[in-house]
Amino acid sequence: MCYEHYMKRDTQKKMSISETKIIQDKYDKKKIQTLPRELFGGRIIVVFTEREADRAVTYLLQQKILGIDTETRPSFRKGDLHQVALLQVASHDTCFLFRINRIGLTDSIVRLLEDQHVTKVGLSLQDDIRMLRQRRSFTPGAFIELQKEVKDIGIEDNSLQKIYANLFGMKISKNRQLSNWEADILTDAQQKYAATDAWACIQIHETVSEMKKNGNFVLEKTVDENESSAPVR
Repeated sequence: MCYEHYMKRDTQKKMSISETKIIQDKYDKKKIQTLPRELFGGRIIVVFTEREADRAVTYLLQQKILGIDTETRPSFRKGDLHQVALLQVASHDTCFLFRINRIGLTDSIVRLLEDQHVTKVGLSLQDDIRMLRQRRSFTPGAFIELQKEVKDIGIEDNSLQKIYANLFGMKISKNRQLSNWEADILTDAQQKYAATDAWACIQIHETVSEMKKNGNFVLEKTVDENESSAPVR
């Protein structure tokens, strides 16, 4: 695999080489295993009751931006399907894990999901929202789909792991993805996994927004080795 380079230019501002970020349109999955691991380092609060959900939503609706994700117990037999079990919502320093397999979508959680003022960012939101609406109907509020946002700077990958590795040179482990999200008690590893996924969405959104604003990045486009590597114009 080789690369051809495309420099994103801002006609209003010239960036020095030291200020540019180098990214790939398609990140090599083999590289991910060599990267240092990323983990959310803030507070993680597991929400078990409707009252706790009320307090959590009050806090979250005071933030300017939130990262959001869901987890569902995996199915290993054909036709054996499960409803979404966990809704994780993160600010910059705190992540709430709503055990919706126990409390469902409470009135306060629905209020959060329908809110039009606080931006909520996530990946594959169409799937998350569809699964959540199987629990209870609601009208989605202010959401931003990161898969669409990263395409504005030329990234073609759709997975959180690849996008995060591309932008930050860090690995988000997916080894807890197929664990039991309906377990009575979530392990520390599960909690860290869930919180990291939601929090990482904020990091991606803010970094991509800055890159789009400043134009301070170099996009390396993957090309077939048999093709010409003429610069993209």
